[in-house]
Amino acid sequence: MDVNIRTEVLTALSAIAVSGVLLLVLKHLLGRHALDNLPGPPSPSFVKGNIGQLFNPQAWAFHRHLADNFGGVVKISGMWGDKQLYVSDPKALHHILVQDQDVYEETDWFIHSNQLTFGPGLLSTVGEQHRRQRKMLNPAFSPRHLADMTPVFFEVVNKVRDTLQEKVSGGPQEIDMLHWTGRAALELIGQSGLGYSFDDLGGDSRPSAYSEAVMGLSLARFKLNIFRRMTPYLVKLGPARLRRFLVGLIPSADVQKLCGIVDFMHDTSVGIIASKRAALERGDEAVVQQVGRGGDIMSILLKANMRASEDDRLPEEELVGQMTTLIDAAQGTTSAALARVLHLLAQHSGVQNNLRREISEAWQKDGDGDGGLDYNTLGSLPYLDAVVRETLRLYAPIPLGHRIARRDTVLPFSKPIAGNDGREMTEVLVPSGTTIEVAIIRANREPAVWGADAYEWKPERWLKPLPASVADAHYPGVYSNMMTFLGGGRSCIGFKFSELEIKVVLAVLLKSFAFAESEQEIRWNMGGVNTSGALARAWPALALACWSAVGVGGCVLSGFVASRTRSEDEMLRGHFREVWDQWAEKTRYRVIPGVY
Repeated sequence: MDVNIRTEVLTALSAIAVSGVLLLVLKHLLGRHALDNLPGPPSPSFVKGNIGQLFNPQAWAFHRHLADNFGGVVKISGMWGDKQLYVSDPKALHHILVQDQDVYEETDWFIHSNQLTFGPGLLSTVGEQHRRQRKMLNPAFSPRHLADMTPVFFEVVNKVRDTLQEKVSGGPQEIDMLHWTGRAALELIGQSGLGYSFDDLGGDSRPSAYSEAVMGLSLARFKLNIFRRMTPYLVKLGPARLRRFLVGLIPSADVQKLCGIVDFMHDTSVGIIASKRAALERGDEAVVQQVGRGGDIMSILLKANMRASEDDRLPEEELVGQMTTLIDAAQGTTSAALARVLHLLAQHSGVQNNLRREISEAWQKDGDGDGGLDYNTLGSLPYLDAVVRETLRLYAPIPLGHRIARRDTVLPFSKPIAGNDGREMTEVLVPSGTTIEVAIIRANREPAVWGADAYEWKPERWLKPLPASVADAHYPGVYSNMMTFLGGGRSCIGFKFSELEIKVVLAVLLKSFAFAESEQEIRWNMGGVNTSGALARAWPALALACWSAVGVGGCVLSGFVASRTRSEDEMLRGHFREVWDQWAEKTRYRVIPGVY
């Protein structure tokens, strides 16, 4: 009976899919589109369009091709002949993200897939619901609160420092720093965001089950990325219980693994919230005894929610949604940025030495032992600030944002574009349902704005007045005239949190270690941080070789660095199956999935 039900369900779904494809083909062949006159690259495939080129792990060259050959608004092809826009023009971005943000909302697939993964959190809600949640969370990301939480940041990073020092005490050691930045980032959001410790960060300890689930989530979501774009249709297949039953029928190990991770994270979040609510009800002394001493983001949110009016109060499912959303948003992006900046410092020893000198002077003047530097001191270090800003400009952890036009509208340009018919275009009609790719990577590297050296990593550019063209461009970003954290009502609420985290890690590690490159090549993959693990299957992990030297450790960035254990082989074989077996025959060294 179960087999018959499964067969009937899959047959019905297949028939629906085939009918939909036929309609799309007819529309593509017979219809005309408002974007037809806008220049863009040719589509290599009707089925995939330019999507494979945009989101390829080594898509750097394609994005550079778009920047060098097309204007600030480019027509690209989505799946099944869908016409989309790739936008870096500052005036157009202002309309999309700020002026007309109610017209250009997050894409349906982004919202629905995040709802299924995280629940109704900040990344999976729109309109008034999103604004209510953001209003409730804003105080937790204020400079005053971040200043209060800075000692917690130093406590966590000091544990990483101590573990690394233990590893190098006997001589040179190669250490996978991407692994440690990932664990540190999760523990930082755990303690300062949730008031909960996931990891003791000891050298011989394994990440907790929850840590492994969080790190596995990115890989699981990436492997199912194409199906995420189908979620707007899947959520219409009846109530949640029916959909969950249908998902259970899907003969895919990846789908079932993702469901298991989501369930585990949800159950853990429910337990943490129950514990924190009980502490709040017992009184201030019980709260202070918790990790984070009651100053974490979720404690603040719970207190505010208890005091809120009935109209503003968040229901339980939205509180749980905030927890899982915070963890996913904070862990992947920051660990990727940290790994990148360590690599850049290894490649630029002069910059590293200058930065270490500034940090060491700050420690001597204002340091409080292991208590670290205070929030204001960290914010007053110009070279540290320049290194962080330049890294986030040139290597934004998330290179693209996504929006969809909810109704027909007109999108203006700051600079005219020559249309395919030869006539000058100053605006374009955007039909309802059009997907827009917000080209963060291009806006942050535009030579007409940032100068001829826009593609170079030069922290010194931030130590003097920026070119007038930067301010004149009027990019709508919330951070330093760049688009790294987007802008408008859906800008990254935690960008100051992320900036502080990076600064604390650099302030601690550069005081204790020096970094240098090894002879092994490190290749950085491009992609959203939610598409991490599968991108690493053929490339080395980021690592450091460390050694003690007159009180200062030295580190070498490297690649495949250690013999694999049997458990690692089994884990990677589970992720990559036959691809891993083919690769593993050629080398006995470790590769760890991650964001490159």
